[in-house]
Amino acid sequence: MKKIWWVLSLTIVLLPIFVSADCVDLGRYTNWILETSHTVVFYPGPKPLARLETLNCEITPLSTIRLRKSYVCDLDDLVIDSATCHIITVEILF
Repeated sequence: MKKIWWVLSLTIVLLPIFVSADCVDLGRYTNWILETSHTVVFYPGPKPLARLETLNCEITPLSTIRLRKSYVCDLDDLVIDSATCHIITVEILF
């Protein structure tokens, strides 16, 4: 019985970590900076707004990035160099 309560308690504590997804409105971004070949930071001005990490697309400093929708969340898509790319994580930076 103790084992069941322990597992249940652990599940309740850890579930929000796995289920929660960050979302951000990138419709107002004016610039982006490449962090790694799969990670981009978006800026609406001088301060960073969000960091996005893609799964299946490599990004270069000369890439063109187009949003499919302005409000993006984890597992959404965006277009990089005319290819559909899946967003792994969205991290809000403000």
